Amino acid sequence: MSTANRANRSSARSTGGTGSMLAQPLVPPSGARIAAYLGLFALGAVVGAAGGLVQSGWFPGGLLLALAGAAGLFLGAARALGSRAGAVAPAAGWMVAVILLTASRPEGDFLFAAGAGSYLFLLGGMAVAVMCATLGAGRQPPGSTARLGK
Repeated sequence: MSTANRANRSSARSTGGTGSMLAQPLVPPSGARIAAYLGLFALGAVVGAAGGLVQSGWFPGGLLLALAGAAGLFLGAARALGSRAGAVAPAAGWMVAVILLTASRPEGDFLFAAGAGSYLFLLGGMAVAVMCATLGAGRQPPGSTARLGK
């Protein structure tokens, strides 16, 4: 028996099915997990709106505070839910709020001025969201932490 066959059989035993974890059927999320994603979406919108107000008020410090708050929410949500989708839900809410706040109104009112701070907040927030979603824990197969085939 080749080492590849042994590894495949060991992998099938450790995941509880036949084949790798990628070949397993998708399990729909529970109601609690969906509620958590919706809550994180709303919290991301609140953080985006608050960051939009803070970043221009105290320019260098406010910008860093707004981006640090967004990063804390995104990474904390990913770690709390144990998946990358935990970071994507608040990031999506953040982006929706920020994009809606960039649009000017018919009266001529706007929240984001055309300045370096606003662009750094928009682009920096998107970069922070991507970094936190990448750092989020991915799904791991169940079983021991030892190498397969040992």
